Amino acid sequence: MGGALGLFVLARLLGGVVVALLSWEAGRNPFALLGRSWDSLWYLGIAAHGYGHTQRFRLDVVHSDLAFFPLYPALVRGVTTLTPLAGGTAGLVVSWLAAAAAACGVYAVGARLHGRAVGTALVLLWGLLPHSVVLSMAYTEPVLTAFAAWSLYAVLTRRWVWAGGLALAAGLARPNGFAVAAAVLAAAAYEVVRRRGKVTHRLWTGAALAPVGWVAYVLWVGRRKGDLLGGYFEVQRLWGSRFDFGRGSLQFVHRLLLHGDRFVFPMTMVIVAAAVLLFALLLADRAPLPLVVYGGVLLLIALGGSGFFESKPRFLLPAFPLLLPLARALVRTARARPRHATVVVGALAGLSFCYGAYLVVIANTPL
Repeated sequence: MGGALGLFVLARLLGGVVVALLSWEAGRNPFALLGRSWDSLWYLGIAAHGYGHTQRFRLDVVHSDLAFFPLYPALVRGVTTLTPLAGGTAGLVVSWLAAAAAACGVYAVGARLHGRAVGTALVLLWGLLPHSVVLSMAYTEPVLTAFAAWSLYAVLTRRWVWAGGLALAAGLARPNGFAVAAAVLAAAAYEVVRRRGKVTHRLWTGAALAPVGWVAYVLWVGRRKGDLLGGYFEVQRLWGSRFDFGRGSLQFVHRLLLHGDRFVFPMTMVIVAAAVLLFALLLADRAPLPLVVYGGVLLLIALGGSGFFESKPRFLLPAFPLLLPLARALVRTARARPRHATVVVGALAGLSFCYGAYLVVIANTPL
């Protein structure tokens, strides 16, 4: 695990150096860009002042901080309370520590299924995704991935209470954190059917815990908005985010193909298409059910959700099981043709570092 974590840290440090160089060239502060950009400002505001901030742009466009789940700002608040660190720096500390914990969890899942070499390759590929710069920012994806990876590992090792508790925490991290609970529940249901109901109370406890975090926050927002079941989804609708089975995304792609001239959006289309292909490969590899459900739910949310098209690759960043087929192929290549594997990793690193710096410093597009 130490080698995999070391490679991940090295990848993110090199990516950070490229961001810093481009930032200084543009006359901007790299730490400000990493710690206080886009959604980071909302999370830091919640950490400092609690919920209650709203920005009204039009009658049908109202941005409320209730759209943001509470775990990350709570962690940031804890760091600022216990240390002299300010909000942006505290947010980066939380994200960096969570990214390290996530890398260890990703390795544990890969090594459990296919050995240490695949576990290491899986971590390296995850750290070199085009949007992996987000793992170095004050964002929630590292926190979600950390809880998701260790919850999935707990399912694979039949530690049901741990799996449920970690899924509960993941459900408090992000809206798509429900994917972790779905994976735990699917695995538990399969186990119940396979054993004809003869399972331990730990499985039932884990299954009961898994969706509690996500459901509790959605209901809390609904109660606060005066609509217990629909309040949270109304908040998201006013942000322009809703699940419409991909209709909004298809309309956006149609406009982009006819009139698009911005690099971020075509790149988003390529990344999402690649994710669909990787999911098909994951199915062809007959991956364990919880990994298929987790990756499939994250992919479904990304494909079926409308609004913030350019953010879809970030939404898919926690879907590390999709990289398992690539990790296995990379290990086979490294053993047979090590120079070829080196070229592939170098190319991925170049794309990740340069595109990540472009997203943070140049592209005036929400991450």
